[in-house]
This record gives sequence, structure tokens and C-alpha cells, in this order.
Amino acid sequence: MVAWSNRWMVINISREGKMKIEKFEDIRAWQQARELTNQVYDLTEQVRFSKDFRLRDQIQGAAGSIMHNIAEGFDDGSDIEFIRFLKYARRSASEVQSEIYLALDRKYVSAEDFQRVYDMATTTKKSVNAFIAYLRKSKRGPTASQ
Repeated sequence: MVAWSNRWMVINISREGKMKIEKFEDIRAWQQARELTNQVYDLTEQVRFSKDFRLRDQIQGAAGSIMHNIAEGFDDGSDIEFIRFLKYARRSASEVQSEIYLALDRKYVSAEDFQRVYDMATTTKKSVNAFIAYLRKSKRGPTASQ
């Protein structure tokens, strides 16, 4: 088995030349979502941010939802359902972007931290979009594994 990687996903190539992602952790969008989630958690641990319980919990939940939806969709077994979960993940990344604006407005985060989180959410959304396009082309069946 040969491993192949680009900016959006890691793909293992079998001896037969077929691309196969063996576990959700191999998906670049999930890896990026994990990085984004940890960035969000690090920021929300700052004293002022941590006291705004509603915003803190909302942005943490949205960030975690990105990686969780990718993982949950991966185990579904059909492209149609996986794409549905990937779209949920993409929406959650947009939610993180909206919420980080509020954190900036409330001066909970610096402009640099805002930009880092916003850009990571954008990168994650691009990876999710690329993966959706890949799945639409691959037409994986309802029982095929990814």
C-alpha cells in the first residue's frame, strides 16, 4: 500500500491502484478540524473569554462539531449520507467564523488570533468542499467502505 497526500486529504493506494481512506483520521479535513478545534479551545481558556459562558460553549461546540460530523459521516457507508454530514461540518466551520467575529468585537481575542482561527476555518471548509467533490465523482455505494 502506498500513501498519497495533498493539501486536503491523505489517501492510501492499494496494490490494485484503488484509493482508500481507511479511517476518518486519514481525512485531511478532519485533521484540520481537529487543529481548528484546539485553537478555539486554547483561545476560550483565556480569562475574559472563559467567563462568557454562552459564547465560549457555542464556539467550542461548533468547532468540535466540524470534526465530529466528519467522523460520523465517514462511518455511515454511503456517499450521499457522508456528503450530508460533510455539509454539516462546513456549516459549523462558518459558525466558528461568525462567532470569532463576536469574540473579536468583545475584545476576547486579538486581531492576530482572530485571523488565525478564521483562516483555519476557511482552510477546513476548502478541504471539506474538495472532499465533497471527490465523493460526488467516486459514487461510493451504500455498503462500500471508504
